[in-house]
Amino acid sequence: MPTHPSSPEAVAKSGPTKTFARDLRRTAAAAVLGAGLVGFGLAQYAPPAVAQFNSGAQQPSFADIVERVKPAVVSISTTNEVKVADRSGGPGGNKFEGIPGLPDDHPLNEFFKNMPGGQGGQGGPMQQRPRQAAGSGFVVSPDGYIVTNNHVVDGATKVKVSFDDQEELDAKIVGTDPRTDIALLKIEPTKPLTAVKLAEKNPRVGEWVVAVGNPFGLGGTVTAGIVSAQARNIGGPYDYMQIDAAVNHGNSGGPTFNMEGEVVGVNTAIYSPTGGNVGIAFAVPSDTVSRVIGQLQKGGKVSRGWLGVKIQNIDKDLAGSLGLKDAKGAIISEVMKDGPAADAGLKVEDAILSVNNEEIDDSRDLARTIADLPAKETVDIKVWRDKGEKVLKVKLGTYPNSAADTEDEPEAPKQEDLSGNIDLKQLGLSIKAGQGKDGGVVISEVDPNSDAALKGIKEGDIVLRAANESVKTPEDVAKAVKKAQDDGLPAVMFHIKKGGDQTILVAVPLKKG
Repeated sequence: MPTHPSSPEAVAKSGPTKTFARDLRRTAAAAVLGAGLVGFGLAQYAPPAVAQFNSGAQQPSFADIVERVKPAVVSISTTNEVKVADRSGGPGGNKFEGIPGLPDDHPLNEFFKNMPGGQGGQGGPMQQRPRQAAGSGFVVSPDGYIVTNNHVVDGATKVKVSFDDQEELDAKIVGTDPRTDIALLKIEPTKPLTAVKLAEKNPRVGEWVVAVGNPFGLGGTVTAGIVSAQARNIGGPYDYMQIDAAVNHGNSGGPTFNMEGEVVGVNTAIYSPTGGNVGIAFAVPSDTVSRVIGQLQKGGKVSRGWLGVKIQNIDKDLAGSLGLKDAKGAIISEVMKDGPAADAGLKVEDAILSVNNEEIDDSRDLARTIADLPAKETVDIKVWRDKGEKVLKVKLGTYPNSAADTEDEPEAPKQEDLSGNIDLKQLGLSIKAGQGKDGGVVISEVDPNSDAALKGIKEGDIVLRAANESVKTPEDVAKAVKKAQDDGLPAVMFHIKKGGDQTILVAVPLKKG
């Protein structure tokens, strides 16, 4: 599961970004600055004319919905212990305390602390200091269970929840699920709380939605918009709902409601080149949230099935190199040592076509299908191997907390350079014998105008397999390419190791004639 950016600075670089609440001290500074901006804005602003599609039609009102659900929406404040550099400046230096109202990481603090008389050019030891942040959440049961984002409470040493009537209570973290960015909290209320229901049905694109939350520490803020899209991919196997209701830093973990007052999503990310709202926000759909919080309430964590493979999509060329009719399914590029797949006999270059007779569309579909199955369950996996179908029974493992759970492979003896370069002109490649621990064949040159270059193959990449055969010398690669041609395949598949131990499968088209 790709990682999500986590700061306003990262938003401008990377697009989809967790809406992390800013330091609460920033709110105070922003309020002073904002007062001037608001006064200026009012002098410059003229309301636009309202286009009426139907002179007799009444514009929708969200007041009744908001009045009903707002008591269930909460503001969340957290305290995290973070390490910061000592600014004492060393012996004889003047201690720089920072500019009041600005957070520690503000550029102005960095500017002044490095001036003469500031930090003195020497950083002191790292110190633990508390840092506060804010987010949103909502009550899902009258006895005090509250849903929010994992990134809102991640690493928090203290969590407090406040309601619209200003009542503030301590909260306990029941469980978190980083993969969906969902967390479940528990408070001990003095009376039954107003709770909201998670919708069982996803809204259609174009339907009205209302977001309620705590942007920039301004609790109880209501914004409205429509569902802009469904099934957005912003990283990981799960789909997200896209909305255009205004969502900003501090809205994280807050609910998006439909017109019936049901929660259809949990706001978790924004897309913005500036760090502020531009009308593109992403929410975890309610059906995903419901499954996750059910497990968190029972055991504090989410148990997912795990296959123990690295996979990638099958494009047209890969399908052709395998002899597959359709470019569907997911192909295995690496099998984890001692994992469930290895124990069941799954191999690199196996194309997974179905799980329990359900067809697999692509790698995300496979990851989602396996993750939705319980750990320890035995499943039937249909693979395409050696131009034929094969069904293997696999007992799934438990999805690990860390992706780095495999041991390093023992170093293989070095391969001697048994021959010079071999030129595979039709593929746009030149190859030579490898000298690395994995042996293989090194790509010594890539034609920048070739299909191989377009597929991402680069000089220095190592070919481990070609056309479903292990290769140790350039001659092995040449024979494999010729065999693919003789078999009438439209492309030849290479199993390539790139820098950083990443392995991928790439199919390069074979030229006719």
